[in-house]
Amino acid sequence: MRFLYSLLALSTLAAPAALAQSAPATPDSTTLWASSVTPASTEASAEGAPVGLNRALTPAPIKLTPSDPNKPSFIPVPIAFYQQETGFAGGLAILPVWRFGQDTTVRKSNARLIAWISQKKQTTVQLTHTIFTPEEKFFFSGELSYYDLVFNYYGIGNNTRKSDETQIKYPLWVFDEKVLTKVVPNLFVGVRYRLTDLGNVELKDPQDPVNNPATQYYNIPASQRAGYRTSGIGPAILYDGRDNVLATYTGNFVDAHILFNGGALGSDYKFTRYMVDARHFNPLFGTNNTILALQFLGQYHTGSVPFRELGGMGATLGGSLYNNAYLMRGIYEARFRDRQFTTAQAEIRQKLFWRFDGVVFGAVGQVAPRLGDYTFEDTKFAGGVGARFRFNRRDRLNIRLDYGVGSGGNSGIIFAVGEAF
Repeated sequence: MRFLYSLLALSTLAAPAALAQSAPATPDSTTLWASSVTPASTEASAEGAPVGLNRALTPAPIKLTPSDPNKPSFIPVPIAFYQQETGFAGGLAILPVWRFGQDTTVRKSNARLIAWISQKKQTTVQLTHTIFTPEEKFFFSGELSYYDLVFNYYGIGNNTRKSDETQIKYPLWVFDEKVLTKVVPNLFVGVRYRLTDLGNVELKDPQDPVNNPATQYYNIPASQRAGYRTSGIGPAILYDGRDNVLATYTGNFVDAHILFNGGALGSDYKFTRYMVDARHFNPLFGTNNTILALQFLGQYHTGSVPFRELGGMGATLGGSLYNNAYLMRGIYEARFRDRQFTTAQAEIRQKLFWRFDGVVFGAVGQVAPRLGDYTFEDTKFAGGVGARFRFNRRDRLNIRLDYGVGSGGNSGIIFAVGEAF
């Protein structure tokens, strides 16, 4: 799903005009300076900023986040956007970052609450979190969200046609939680539980068969169109050696889990999901100014899988399903979906000047009913460019704007908080 948070962008990017910043000696500081003349001693310490720019900045600090690295930051940001499916919409994003205790070897925890409502009565309330307890003895990650949205649905398979696009709408509750305990540093084991509760799936405009044909809608089994629940639990293992979970410079991340969905857990469908998510990050050219980020993700199913639980290529809704990753940017949300889904993406993150960074990214992927059905000719592609604005330097929290194009005749802008993976 593509959300253009225009007011969020304006409220964040307008800050430099009103409150320009001179960067201190440490790259993760967040002190904002109002307008005057910066002493010469601070010019050399600015992170890539031109000398002339530094002279326009002042020593009167106005802080967005606490200078004490152990104090939590709590940044509310207004949201406003427009898109055809929703009309005008507005809401709020709240982005706390904190650390339990004073031990700086413990990585910081974070949460993200995004809530908005549109003039067409569509709604999203999404709460995600990643928590490291003191000494990183336990790790919690998950989501509690409610969506009431309109989606374009194309059917099932790797070669669905854009001409079959059908607009459907439904309410959806999601609860997902991983509870893991540390075995050795960076290695955690435990369980994951996921619940989805899907309401009635309806055509957005049932009286408009020309502009909203119902072909693919009626290919969804009637029992699934009436709504259903999935509930699954299973073992999970995580290796998380990232130096920072919000914007990683170096480290590796590997998450693997199995979810057994069945009637004993209250699920209307019995199926098993296997997923592995592996990521690698490392600086290039000997500095943190250029970062290479790589990701491989595979999601595979056996059993009776309802349509919305199939692996979906083009994941831009965020949330816990793919560990908060955005996949195949440039392809519409679940533009292609099937039982087996494999994708890989690469991104170069380049520091530009002051708080601004640029990225270039590319991805490949494929869905199929069986892994043996994969073919090189059916591989889908996506890629694009993006900009980053680091409004919380201390914790490396970015505002992200990406433009992507991809297979299937889709392209679009994605505006979000945090890196894509």
